[in-house]
Amino acid sequence: MTEPEKGIGYWEATSIGIGGMVGGGIFAVLGLAVQLSGGGTPVAFAIAGAVALITGYSYAKLSVACPGEGGTVSFLIRAFGIGMFTGSVNVLLWLGYLVMLSLYAYAFGSYGATFFPEAWQPVAKHLLISLSLIAITGLNVLGSDVIGKVEDVIVGLKVSILLLFIALGLSGIHAGYLAPGTWAAPLRLVAGGMIIFIAYEGFELIANTAKDVRNPAKTLPLAYYSSIIFVIALYVCIALVTVGSLPVASIIASRDYALAEAARPFMGGTGFALIAVAALLSTASAINATLYGASRVSYITAKDGELPAALEKKIWNKPLEGLFLTAAATLVIANALDLSSISVMGSGGFLIVFAAVNWANYRLAETTGSNRSIAASGAVVCLIALAALCIEVALTAPFRLLILAAMIGISAAVEYTYRTLRPERRKGSDPGG
Repeated sequence: MTEPEKGIGYWEATSIGIGGMVGGGIFAVLGLAVQLSGGGTPVAFAIAGAVALITGYSYAKLSVACPGEGGTVSFLIRAFGIGMFTGSVNVLLWLGYLVMLSLYAYAFGSYGATFFPEAWQPVAKHLLISLSLIAITGLNVLGSDVIGKVEDVIVGLKVSILLLFIALGLSGIHAGYLAPGTWAAPLRLVAGGMIIFIAYEGFELIANTAKDVRNPAKTLPLAYYSSIIFVIALYVCIALVTVGSLPVASIIASRDYALAEAARPFMGGTGFALIAVAALLSTASAINATLYGASRVSYITAKDGELPAALEKKIWNKPLEGLFLTAAATLVIANALDLSSISVMGSGGFLIVFAAVNWANYRLAETTGSNRSIAASGAVVCLIALAALCIEVALTAPFRLLILAAMIGISAAVEYTYRTLRPERRKGSDPGG
């Protein structure tokens, strides 16, 4: 009798990608997408998905050729060496994780607050935002893996609830709510897709498991493409049901918990509560996974000499200094900024990171066996998407563009200051960084 193969197979890797993307983002940004794109929201999600799919090509190629626990961090260092550019982008990646955590915590607070009397909801939202972060940080410190053990169950449950939402809602769509006359203008439609691009962040988590995947040359590309295509279809269908079930004004009025409100017309109060509970479970598990991932990013980046050595130290065999710093910064962002600002920061930051990953694949094309045209196109598409986002935000809410610029500036300033003060921590060459 042969022993079962060890390692991660196709279904496990695909579920990691799906779980990373459907980790809570769709619960948070759906209402924002409708506010920006109107009846064209399904198209906006499809456009954002196309950007994710072309970037998935680079991740698949790099994961097969350069497997390692560092994922995105390792790819950038392999392509560009250790230098100012790489360090800045890696700091930006860490800040992007902070923004993702803030988005999940914000969504947790927003959906949880719906169970409180209306007068208490503003206070309840911020209380729940803070409690979710503090409690899950505490679980990580204590070494509890309770949430991790039920992660597969949570992923299956939330996807099942979303599929039920789609199945029940598709039959009751009002075509008039989706008519082209209800769509936003083309630039705003594209920008709407880019501002909620953060909902697709998460597929790159597959890269962190690359070295443990069975038959990686076949499994990893299939896992990337399958997970992204499935999530594109899922998001487009959710958007169809949402926009087709309620007038845009009603969705915007309940923007922070739009998915639950969209279930009310065909599932009643029970449907609202079911979606809200799914959002709480989903965002809690996403906070746990992203908090761990963010602390790992700070730890690996520090090991490569791009961040202070304190973040490289382990307490109780865990990178806890990075964990505490991540949690504290997230508490501030999630409580201080609104949903739109958080989404602009997150989507803009990850578009920059993904442009860099696509360019890394271009530079390593001989090693990865990639088509340089596809890799270069991925970088260009990400930058065009970023430009569309910036133009729209500059025209409608310039202050949010300043917040995005500040995040990018902080990334470069942190790296420059650290490299100036601690040059001895540089552990590699600096090819053009």
